Amino acid sequence: MQRHNARIGLILFGIYLLLYGGFVFINAFDPETMELTPIAGVNLAILYGFGLIIAALVLALIYGWLCKPTAADADVEEVKE
Repeated sequence: MQRHNARIGLILFGIYLLLYGGFVFINAFDPETMELTPIAGVNLAILYGFGLIIAALVLALIYGWLCKPTAADADVEEVKE
């Protein structure tokens, strides 16, 4: 079970790494893009930053949901003891 949870964690970490890498890439190679104000005068850097925070929370919730113990896991733990 731990191996399964670790695999899920690595996959979700990879997704977040791609999102964060996109943020860094844009800032490094096209910083003028981050100055755009697509919504209510708020620049893209702020929107992307808040998006990263929300993405981290959503990925954490997904991880918790996918790795929650089931009744079958509880039965396996009882057998091990």
